[in-house]
Amino acid sequence: MKVLRIGEKVARIPVIQGGMGVGVSRSNLAGAVAREGGIGIISTAQIGYDEEEFETDPVKANRKAIEKHLSLAKEKAAGGMVGVNIMVALRDYAEHVRAAVAAGADVIISGAGIPAKLPEYVKGSSTKIAPIISSAKAARVLLQRWEKKYQRTADFIVIEGPKAGGHLGFSREELKDIDGLDYDNRIREIIQVVQEFATHFHQKIPVIVAGGIFTAEDVKHAVDLGADGVQVASRFVVTKECDASQAYKEAYIHGTADEIEIIKSPVGMPGRALHNHFLEKVQKGRIPVKKCYGCMRKCNINEIPYCITDALTKAVRGDVENGLIFCGAEIGRIHCMTTVHDLMMELGKGFE
Repeated sequence: MKVLRIGEKVARIPVIQGGMGVGVSRSNLAGAVAREGGIGIISTAQIGYDEEEFETDPVKANRKAIEKHLSLAKEKAAGGMVGVNIMVALRDYAEHVRAAVAAGADVIISGAGIPAKLPEYVKGSSTKIAPIISSAKAARVLLQRWEKKYQRTADFIVIEGPKAGGHLGFSREELKDIDGLDYDNRIREIIQVVQEFATHFHQKIPVIVAGGIFTAEDVKHAVDLGADGVQVASRFVVTKECDASQAYKEAYIHGTADEIEIIKSPVGMPGRALHNHFLEKVQKGRIPVKKCYGCMRKCNINEIPYCITDALTKAVRGDVENGLIFCGAEIGRIHCMTTVHDLMMELGKGFE
């Protein structure tokens, strides 16, 4: 079976579990995935939402939770690889990166913006870094910037396609005509750009394909396009080990394709989410923000349509009608609970 090498470490099943916040992928899920031979990813987005300090000092709560959940995940991982997903759009982005490095994160995956300074924040550490990109142009611009300023390149790349969940690096127009994007060809173009930098730096830069990966057949298709591995998120939500509430998991099980909406996120990017009472309220008008948790760098509480921290934490706790439920495009194909072990075995067949 194909393996995934990231630096000196090896994932025996080339599956990265995508980071999902707030609170959907923390130590329990990430540790379980790593134990099964994949790479488990913790989302740092308001990761400390259930820490006692969160209401009064969210920065301290998040820093504490990053350290705690990485430690717990590594205990569960039995030597497997554990990392974090950190959104560039976070106000405390640099601090989250440094906290993750200090806590021993094996990898940092970074998107929802351009991680231009990521190499600076991990300098001197063994933590491997990967940007999330959606086009050949974005890949070239970022890798050229890293080469010029830091004389280094990415340790691996995550290509996130238009079927992914959460925040999306595409316009609404592109998302309305996914088939018209010919994204397979875009993946090939991105891989070609990455290969140029790999040759220049005399190193392997693995390419991971994400977005809409549901079956072993999808995995095989990604590999046939030239991918070294895949990133999967939505299917891990309905595992026994996922950190979200059971009500959140049930929303995924009962959600249908025609309930998916492309929304405007306060982050400033389109997002894919499940229709519910909360989105109906948003459609009727702005939901006033009562308290600011300082999560996003470019956030004006008098202008944003709603507080994304409040919306996401309500959902993950189980108030699925009054919270925001991000999801991938294939959620309608999810019908029952499973386990991380069974899901990893299923997806792994795509690499045989």
